[in-house]
Amino acid sequence: MSFAFFCKNGILYFVCRKSILAKMIVMFSKLENREEIRMKKEDCLFCKIANGEIPSTTIYENNDFRVIFDIAPASKGHALIIPKQHYNDIFDMDAETGGKLFSLATAVARALKKELNCEGMNIVQNNGLIAGQTVFHFHLHLIPRYTGDTVNIGWVPGEANQVELAELAKAVRKAI
Repeated sequence: MSFAFFCKNGILYFVCRKSILAKMIVMFSKLENREEIRMKKEDCLFCKIANGEIPSTTIYENNDFRVIFDIAPASKGHALIIPKQHYNDIFDMDAETGGKLFSLATAVARALKKELNCEGMNIVQNNGLIAGQTVFHFHLHLIPRYTGDTVNIGWVPGEANQVELAELAKAVRKAI
């Protein structure tokens, strides 16, 4: 019998491929051991890199993350922080892991700045196709910046409507 598990928006799905009737949904929040569900995806390139199945130039590694140099760097020293557990994007990641990630990012950024003597750094993380995400395993880019480099990260600033901002701020505060 063939079956699969996947998690989306806090819901664990169990799908039995031989029978539509065998599909069931278990609310993720009711499970006692959430760690059993959060596993690597067998077909995910970044899961394989993060867990050492595919070689990389590793800068740092702990139980939760692997930090590597990007093989297609935007600039000298371009690094990626990759969680060992699979998260599609930031919307899939829990707050505790996010906190650990940004704590590690500050340490890696300082080390890169010290060793490369770069003048600045972009910290970039894309979520969804529309935002430029090309690998659907959460990863954080640390891109050192130098005078005259060819890195281009930017947008045309718009104008904010103060009434709309106030309404949006109220709605977002409520959602948080």
